[in-house]
Amino acid sequence: MSQTAASSRLSVIPAESIAQKIFFIRGQKVMLDSDLAMLYGVSTKYLNQTVRRNLSRFPSDFMFQIKEEELESLRLQFATSKIGRGGRRYSPYAFTEHGVAMISSILHSSRAVEMNILIIRTFIKLREILSSNRELAAEVELLKREQDSQSEHIKKIYKIIARLISEPPKQKGPIGFQRRSP
Repeated sequence: MSQTAASSRLSVIPAESIAQKIFFIRGQKVMLDSDLAMLYGVSTKYLNQTVRRNLSRFPSDFMFQIKEEELESLRLQFATSKIGRGGRRYSPYAFTEHGVAMISSILHSSRAVEMNILIIRTFIKLREILSSNRELAAEVELLKREQDSQSEHIKKIYKIIARLISEPPKQKGPIGFQRRSP
């Protein structure tokens, strides 16, 4: 298969389908080994063997194994089989954005490099979306604080108006100078 044919086949994979395979675990955006293996066109077993042979390239901030309670939470999200019923025997590995970048350097295939570019671009888009959401949240918070401040001022004005309406007017003397009679 030619380079352009492989490239056009990979570009068919929409960024949305890659984004659906990115999970938020332990405060980090990660992808699971099985999803990466599928995207790279290799078996999960092969991917994990290659990673284990190159463990020095994968520190804990690049890759970690998912704990049982995290796995249970993930099972609820995408309905995988229970342990002992034909599913995985071991907890999957989760790869951060840096770990995903490192995988392409150990798989040594053009598909891995091209797929890695698509995945990294998806991570970047997600980061931009989160950043714009944070900015929007900050602006909403500022508007809320301003509204609360204005609301307090309006309440004070209403109290003054209510007090003026409820109090009877004070009797005042005539306006101007008064002459005293001699």
